[in-house]
Amino acid sequence: MSKLYTITLFFVAFLGHFGHAQGFYFGSDLSYVNEMEDCGVVYKENNAPKDPYLIFADHGTNIVRVRLWHTPAWYDTLNAGNRYSDYADVCHSIMRAKAAGMHVLLDFHLSDVWADPSRQIVPAAWAGVVNNLPVLQDSLYNYIKNTLTDLHSKGLLPEMVQVGNETNRGIMLSEQQNNAGWQLNWSRNAALFKRGIQAVRDVEAATGQNIKVALHVADPADASWLMSGFWSNGVKDFDIIGLSYYWAWHQPTTIQQTGTIIENLRSLYAGKEVMIFETGYIWTTQSNDNANNIISATHPNYPATPDGQLKWLTDLTQEVINSGGTGVMYWEPAWVSSTCYTPWGQGSHQEHATFFDFSSNMLPGGGMIWPEHDFQNLPSSTNTPNAPLQYRWASVALGGGQHQVFLATEGFSVHDVQLTLLDTNGRTIQTSPVFDQLNWNKRWGVRTPGTGMYFVSIRAKEGNWVVKIVNKN
Repeated sequence: MSKLYTITLFFVAFLGHFGHAQGFYFGSDLSYVNEMEDCGVVYKENNAPKDPYLIFADHGTNIVRVRLWHTPAWYDTLNAGNRYSDYADVCHSIMRAKAAGMHVLLDFHLSDVWADPSRQIVPAAWAGVVNNLPVLQDSLYNYIKNTLTDLHSKGLLPEMVQVGNETNRGIMLSEQQNNAGWQLNWSRNAALFKRGIQAVRDVEAATGQNIKVALHVADPADASWLMSGFWSNGVKDFDIIGLSYYWAWHQPTTIQQTGTIIENLRSLYAGKEVMIFETGYIWTTQSNDNANNIISATHPNYPATPDGQLKWLTDLTQEVINSGGTGVMYWEPAWVSSTCYTPWGQGSHQEHATFFDFSSNMLPGGGMIWPEHDFQNLPSSTNTPNAPLQYRWASVALGGGQHQVFLATEGFSVHDVQLTLLDTNGRTIQTSPVFDQLNWNKRWGVRTPGTGMYFVSIRAKEGNWVVKIVNKN
C-alpha cells in the first residue's frame, strides 16, 4: 500500500543567486550507465560503491551527454530485452544528471541504431516516407518538438540539443542509399536540418527556456568543408559546432592542428561556439571481456596508461581553451565490462578507455580528474537566464512517517513553481498545484507506489531542477 509523505524541497545555493553557468564545459557521455547497472555493474570510488553521476559531478564534470534512438527494437533480443537510449531511458539519464547538478546535451541520433559517418539510416517508422521530403521534414519536426515538449512537462528540458550525430554524410537515409556509398545531397540535407532546428526554436518560444542547438561532425580535418556546406545551403540558425576528435581515427591531425581548426571556425562563423563533443583515449592495451575493443592506436606522447589518458585530456582541453573553444566531452567513460551482450559480443567495446579499472573502481590518476586540472586562461563563469541553480542534493530516504526537508534559499525565492513526482522511466505519478512563490518550508504530500528510486522535478520561472528521493519503506 502506498503511503503519504510530506516533502519539503531543500536547495543549498552555494552562490546565492540564480543563473550561474560554467564558462567551459567538461562533459561525459553517460548513455551506457543505466544499462551497465541493470547488468550488475557497481561503480566505486576508493573501492566504495557510489552513484556514478555523483562520481563525475564530484570531480568537475558539469554536462552529461545522452543519446536518443527513435525505436531501438534490436535491444529486444539482447539480455533481458530491456531497451536503452530510447525515450524512457533518456528520461532516467536526464533526471540523474540534473539531480547531480549537471547540464544535459541531448543527442538526437535520428535513427534506430548508431548514426555515424558510415551509417545514417532513417528510423524504421519513417522508412515509408524517406523519399517524400515534405512528409519526412514534418515527421522530423514533430518528433523533436514532441520529445522536447514532453521533457519540459517533466522539468527535464536539456540545455543543449544536437540535431543528428556525426552527420558528415547527411541524415536519415534509406538503407539502400546508405549502402550505396558516399553521397551528400545538400538540398535534401539542408531542408531536414532547417526543419529539425525549427522544432527546437519553437519549443524555446513556447516554454520561454533557452536551448542551444548544435551541429555535429566527425574529424576536425573535415569540419571546414562540411560547415561551408551547411552555411552555403542556408543552415545558419545554430549555436554550436560540435566535433569528434579521436587520435585513433583522426590521425595524423594533432591536438595543435585541431586548435587551429577551432580558431578558424570561430573566425569564419562569428558568434558560434565550437566544442569537442567526442574524444577518447585508452588507459591500457588489455581487455577485460570477450567483446573486441574499438580503440587501439596510441600517440607516442601519450602511453596507454591512466597518466597517458589524463595527459591526452588535459593537453587537448588546454588547446581548446587557447583556441577559444567552449567545451570538451568524453565518449562513454563508464562503459565498463559486464555480463551483458552487445550485438557484437559479450561485455564492453570500450572498457580499456573508461575512467574505471577492471573492477569498476575509479582509476587513480586517470581521466576522471581531468576537469580538476589547473588550466590556464579558463573562461570565467557567466550568467545566463536559463542555467540551473548550483546545488548538491543528497538522496532523501522516505519512510517512518512524515519526512521533512527544509528549503533554504538564502535570501531568494522561486516563483510560479510546479512539482512533479516521476518514476525512473519518467512517468508522472503526481503533480502539485502551481505555487506562486516557493521559499521557506513549502510542503507537498506525495504517495509513492512502492519502494525504490523516484525523482521530483521542479519547474519555476527561474529555471528547472531535479531532486532524487528514495522510498525504502
